[in-house]
Amino acid sequence: MSPTFQPGATPPELIRNFCIIAHIDHGKSTLADRMLQKTGVVEDRQMRAQYLDRMDIERERGITIKSQAVRLPWTVREGEGAGNSHVLNMIDTPGHVDFTYEVSRSLAAGEGAVLLVDAAQGIEAQTLANLYLAMENDLTIIPVLNKIDLPAAQPEKYAEELARLIGCDPSDVLQVSGKTGVGVEHLLDEIVRKIPPPVGDPDAPARAMIFDSVYDTYRGVVTYVRVIDGKLSNREKISMMSTHATHELLELGVISPDPTPSKALGVGEVGYLITGVKDVRQSRVGDTVTNAAKPAAAALGGYSDPKPMVFSGLYPIDGSDYPDLRDALDRLRLNDAALVYEPETSAALGFGFRVGFLGLLHLEIIRERLEREFGLDLIATAPNVVYRVVLEDGKEVVVTNPSEFPAGKISEVHEPVVRATLLAPSEYVGAIMELCQTRRGTLMGMDYLSEDRVELRYSLPLAEIIFDFFDNLKSRTKGYASLDYETTGEQAAALVKVDILLQGETVDAFSAIVHKDKAYAYGVSMTGKLRELIPRQQFEVPIQAAVGARVIARENIRAIRKDVLAKCYGGDITRKRKLLEKQKEGKKRMKMVGRVEVPQEAFIAALSTSDTGTAK
Repeated sequence: MSPTFQPGATPPELIRNFCIIAHIDHGKSTLADRMLQKTGVVEDRQMRAQYLDRMDIERERGITIKSQAVRLPWTVREGEGAGNSHVLNMIDTPGHVDFTYEVSRSLAAGEGAVLLVDAAQGIEAQTLANLYLAMENDLTIIPVLNKIDLPAAQPEKYAEELARLIGCDPSDVLQVSGKTGVGVEHLLDEIVRKIPPPVGDPDAPARAMIFDSVYDTYRGVVTYVRVIDGKLSNREKISMMSTHATHELLELGVISPDPTPSKALGVGEVGYLITGVKDVRQSRVGDTVTNAAKPAAAALGGYSDPKPMVFSGLYPIDGSDYPDLRDALDRLRLNDAALVYEPETSAALGFGFRVGFLGLLHLEIIRERLEREFGLDLIATAPNVVYRVVLEDGKEVVVTNPSEFPAGKISEVHEPVVRATLLAPSEYVGAIMELCQTRRGTLMGMDYLSEDRVELRYSLPLAEIIFDFFDNLKSRTKGYASLDYETTGEQAAALVKVDILLQGETVDAFSAIVHKDKAYAYGVSMTGKLRELIPRQQFEVPIQAAVGARVIARENIRAIRKDVLAKCYGGDITRKRKLLEKQKEGKKRMKMVGRVEVPQEAFIAALSTSDTGTAK
């Protein structure tokens, strides 16, 4: 095992801060596992797969949701600098497009990045996106091919592809196997040699950047920081530069890979702080921590706030759980800085929250975490994007919920647009183009990365890709295509609001904003689905889909009819007619005063299936 340095006493020139970036499922967590073993911070008997993935949901799905920082001691084994001991601060990052904000914060906390590519699959969309992020941060990039032990691996082919993309020689691309551990020691040596040490002034007032935080039930807010200048010491008073809140440092230390307390953190070190604060709003990601007695003059740059792309309403099935849902969202926001929410009410669903997400997987993960970690039963309304509606009198309305769509005369509706990058084998180009055209896409460009791999760039409305676009893309390309997207602005479009009416009353939870060409299909599908889901009443109930005052689709739920003629056997027809007329009058009266109760199961089923374009 490599010798360890005491935190706070490590010279900056012996520290290397880096993160691992890659497309989803290219082996980041497995490589991180081997690094933990090779550096000796985790013994073989304690080792388990995906060691840094702490959440049950991460382990079940096999994906990383939260970035995890860990301190690794390493002594260079071979070549230049052999025998020198160093400290490596590694951050394992998520790979899915929805968690790009986690990746961007991790990149800002280091000087280098290991760009990992699967030797059996090659470069994919998120590989490119993460590479460009790293380049924007001026990081030193170490290209690495992983999974070279697989029978389907083609390291020479993909080394050339990667070298062409980064602008290096194919021989500079390192080859490792996260599963077997081949090449991992050489990679650790290269990290020490190629990634520059952190730069900072040890004598200046302390400045540390908060790049992540979590909530601990017993200890309160645990804040993860990267020290830029000066030194943070135990038991000193610290100040948050944006909120000017002061706290006493009860504990600070490093993650190696479990929290290890220390006396101080110096320049370039990555560690955690505990102040005992229970209020989750006191510790904002991107804030600067400084010494309260001798504060720094200026705060660090921080991070740009993420823009939510998809909005959905979250409502507790039991209305009395509303305060618990508010507390749960407060706690999760600390753990996930990209979460945005505000209270809202629905005539059909009661009190809840309008929550902004970075994408559909983000929505799914947050909902599952709320249900698991906080024991809540929730209904999520159909996801939608933010629209800007301009009325004829020039007034503008921002719409995050179909119920906010204005009823007056509308001049134009603007919707968000994304620039989508799709990578796939060249044989699937036709299928991808057909899919993008049906989703109102515009081809912006097309490049061949190699003879059999092509990159397509499309401009697409965000509303068209947040539902089932990715599923369709995967099924049309047998799982080979990959997708990445970024918002580029907005465009005017022919959009309309489709209302669903039960017995003439609008049910706001089922309303949707769709393109006018798809309004009829949405109306027919939703009315047909509700007819199956809503139980029959004592009277006939019409279900209608309407755009404004015009009904575009209709289904009827037939009445439950009591057989009033059961007691008539034989006899005069006029008696039977009299009984039927009396029943008819009763039904008419009941229809005037009766109200259709939509069971929660119907809401859940209608809003959670994807036949109409709603989310899975």
